Amino acid sequence: MQTVPLQLSDVIYNAANQTFEALVSVHDGSNARRYACAIDAPIDMEFEDAARGLSTQALRRHKRGQSDSVIEATAVPTRAARKGQVHKMVRQPARPPHARAA
Repeated sequence: MQTVPLQLSDVIYNAANQTFEALVSVHDGSNARRYACAIDAPIDMEFEDAARGLSTQALRRHKRGQSDSVIEATAVPTRAARKGQVHKMVRQPARPPHARAA
């Protein structure tokens, strides 16, 4: 049996749906695939049990090829500052009220 590295991100409990939800990344070879997973569970479930359920769901989807997105392992997203795209908010001083003509 092959071991595939997993990473759980943003694990939350959705009280409205009574589910644990997470974004699970499955690292397979030179790329990673992300899966939005959710499992029905009570709020008092142990975190380790919830993580195991989310991981199992992601691995099942990975085996079926139901990826939400593919991320190349070598691609590192960067943000470059671009000219003219930085907007400063400048607060103008308040103007005195205009004198009314009598």
